[in-house]
Amino acid sequence: MDNLYEALRESHDTQRALCRQLVRIKPDNPRALEVFNALRVELAAHAAAEERFLYAPMLLDDMGLKSSRHALAEHHEIDECVEALAAARQRPKAWLECAKKLSHEVHHHLKEEETKFFQLSGKILTERQKVTLAAKYRRDLQRMRRAGAA
Repeated sequence: MDNLYEALRESHDTQRALCRQLVRIKPDNPRALEVFNALRVELAAHAAAEERFLYAPMLLDDMGLKSSRHALAEHHEIDECVEALAAARQRPKAWLECAKKLSHEVHHHLKEEETKFFQLSGKILTERQKVTLAAKYRRDLQRMRRAGAA
């Protein structure tokens, strides 16, 4: 049966792949904007659904409070990197620097989640919650992807 961590890792894998593409593509390549938009939508959809169905339940437990706040702050930093990259679209040197910074922030955040936050939340959430939250996360992720792509 699917659990929340498997669902989250699927999006994490997508984010990593898009980040790799982003830092390898030249900003004047017509696909650069396509890759950027795909990553932007995936990051926003994932963050919204993850905050609702992983961080919110964690914030309700004293043991998860500090880690959840830290993860939320990292989501905000990633959002700022996305905005900076969007603004740098016409400046190739700035674009590459911003793309590398965004990729670094995303990779750091995902690694920290998978090696620390998942373990902590695994002690707080019940097995039933992990399954129930996975289904809710997946539905919300799809809804947010559609909204972000529109």
